[in-house]
Amino acid sequence: METIQGTLSATGRSFGIVVSRFNSIVTGRLLEGAMDCLLRHDADEKAITVVYCPGSF
Repeated sequence: METIQGTLSATGRSFGIVVSRFNSIVTGRLLEGAMDCLLRHDADEKAITVVYCPGSF
């Protein structure tokens, strides 16, 4: 049996996160979770761009 495993390293990569301003109670927590996950996997905070947009759908 062949097993293939990837690594969960965010080192050297860039990330973009789009966050809706609608229902900020929920979307704010989702942003916190996404940031926490990226930082725990060695992403550089300067390599993360967060964009806020209007909308509910």
